[in-house]
Amino acid sequence: MSETSLRKIIHVDCDCFYAAVEVRDDPSLANLPIVVGGNPNGRGVVATASYEARKFGVRSAMSSAQALKLCPNLIFMKPRMDAYREASEQIHRIFADYTDLIEPLSLDEAYLDVSDCQQNKGSATLIAEEIRRRVVQQVGITVSAGVAPNKFLAKVASDWNKPNGLCVVTPSQVDEFVAQLPVARVHGVGKVTQQKMKQLGIDTCGQLRDYSLLELVDKFGSFGQRLYHLARGIDDRSVKNERRRKSLSVEHTYDQDLHSFEQVRAAVPELLSSLKQRLEKRFDDDYLVNKYVVKVKFNDFVQTTYETRLDQLARSAGSEQDYLELLNVAYHRRDKPVRLLGLGVGLKDMKDSEELTQMELFSSE
Repeated sequence: MSETSLRKIIHVDCDCFYAAVEVRDDPSLANLPIVVGGNPNGRGVVATASYEARKFGVRSAMSSAQALKLCPNLIFMKPRMDAYREASEQIHRIFADYTDLIEPLSLDEAYLDVSDCQQNKGSATLIAEEIRRRVVQQVGITVSAGVAPNKFLAKVASDWNKPNGLCVVTPSQVDEFVAQLPVARVHGVGKVTQQKMKQLGIDTCGQLRDYSLLELVDKFGSFGQRLYHLARGIDDRSVKNERRRKSLSVEHTYDQDLHSFEQVRAAVPELLSSLKQRLEKRFDDDYLVNKYVVKVKFNDFVQTTYETRLDQLARSAGSEQDYLELLNVAYHRRDKPVRLLGLGVGLKDMKDSEELTQMELFSSE
């Protein structure tokens, strides 16, 4: 068995991401046909449509005017990119608890290579289930996931049981799964290619296998070579994580609200201990801490963050007092019961820091 066949890849895809965040923040929108996008009276375009809207034929990239014709009761929501980015960052922090090999494709989907993850006994299926469960609990939206030995199959699988679903393709199931896979499910097979395949009597990847590599290249050009391999479930692409971290944080959603600042204070030691463990585990001297950050989400789901930038770069996550001072400000912005607390640090990537002086380096000891 090849090294690539032993990979454990998870593809996570949020369900109607923008729309889901809107419903989370305004539950009165639940079960209604909504879209996030531009004004239907202008040149607006649909960014995301809820599943209720999709039943009317409304789709992403459709003009808002056309969407309104299909569904006269459609509710249009103006995009709130800050809210979507924040939700995306929360989800990616969950991913980071399992692997550093994360390849974001957009705000709402990513590949994870969990081949070396020891959590959940190294089971990619259990890891995917736990990630999905934590996203619901901590972010308030649902995600679908696909688990497979490579990126191609993981992405196909994540769409298999949408919404809020999980599909697992084990190495022993690859051949059978791909053989019956409709070619329309293969990324890169658009309407033109699909029509050409239909004329050749090709509807499934199993039927694609009847053609040699040379025949597929002759009929579909350079894409033919990729089709030849995908039809056999072969995809050697690795999960690429070229982004360097700019922050690290931990957060916890409490089963019972914290009703006073004293209760908030009591929760800090455990959170800080977790943050320090993550910082020690994941980073070396390539990183230094340049700020402390706290996050508070109140029981009405309004949240606030507060941070302080350090005068001198540091190697540690700071003290309880550092975060208590920030939390004191954040908490008293509303003085309401708290459902979530988070502590974090901003990070300076030393490999990207040409402007650092020797004084900064020595002062951080």
